[in-house]
Amino acid sequence: MTPNKPEMALSIRPATADDIDAIVGLWELADIVAWWRTPRDDAERLLASEHSTLFVGELDSGVIAVVSAGDDGRRGWLMDLVVHANHRGRGYGLQMARAAELWLTERGFRRAQMLLRTDNREAMAFCRALGYGVSPRGIMARWLHRPPLPDSGPDAPDDDGKLDVAITYLEQTERSGHGTPHPPAGIRAALMRAEQPTVSFYRYLYNTVGAPWLWWERRALEDSALARIIHDERVAVYVLYVDGVPAGFGELDWRTTPVVDLALMGLVPEFRGRGLGRYLLGALLDIAWSDAPEKVTVNTCSLDHPRALPLYQRLGFTPVSREEKRIDDPRLTGLIPVV
Repeated sequence: MTPNKPEMALSIRPATADDIDAIVGLWELADIVAWWRTPRDDAERLLASEHSTLFVGELDSGVIAVVSAGDDGRRGWLMDLVVHANHRGRGYGLQMARAAELWLTERGFRRAQMLLRTDNREAMAFCRALGYGVSPRGIMARWLHRPPLPDSGPDAPDDDGKLDVAITYLEQTERSGHGTPHPPAGIRAALMRAEQPTVSFYRYLYNTVGAPWLWWERRALEDSALARIIHDERVAVYVLYVDGVPAGFGELDWRTTPVVDLALMGLVPEFRGRGLGRYLLGALLDIAWSDAPEKVTVNTCSLDHPRALPLYQRLGFTPVSREEKRIDDPRLTGLIPVV
């Protein structure tokens, strides 16, 4: 991944308090958030400290890039480098990084460091293109103060940050006799297959629908791995629209033919409680059985909506097995931001 030559000149300057809204907007788009502070607090702290700074990059359209630089007294760091998605691949990230490096050089630092997740392949490749190499280190951490998480209930973590999860596996061996599903009365709804959905759109659906139930598995996948799943011709993503707005989605997986797996299904929070869940499930089952599979499978867990299991059973699914797992709380690992 090599930075390309810029198409338009980027003006880079130290940020001021007037830039905070633009900086926060870029960080939020890039999901650079933390439960223990807000992006605005972060920007104000970096601007106020003598050990750090923020640079913004501007085009005629406004601020499209940001990077922070700072030192911990011994080492110089580059942090939170973001270029707006509409302007990536044009060399602006390289220019922002060099501006931050120059700031560190002027303060006597001979080496710059970045802290990245090793599973962020795109960012790792970009940094290698800038001349950065992996410096073997082991990072150890413990919580000094935990995020404000529930003290009781199925989504309350233990003292070790683990969650006990009970998974129920269900199957349907013949088409349900509930007839053709129809949307609830008075609701204009349409179910459409998303052909080759973009990863960003899929992540919006998955994250928005799944956050209350701690769906984390797809969040942990890098974009290329996720794209291989959702772009597989045997995987179908169906989006439920209400009045033209995405209200939920479902995913049918034919990769285990003659079995069809209902891999995911759920509603956007604002559309729950309107009878759409039953309609969405019925419509997905209608599609699944149109291919005459041997059976349709699904699973739900103790973190899901409490009505999920009864709904599956009402529409003809039968529990066949149960499994208990102990997982890392995705809110404590950072996969799911804590509001």
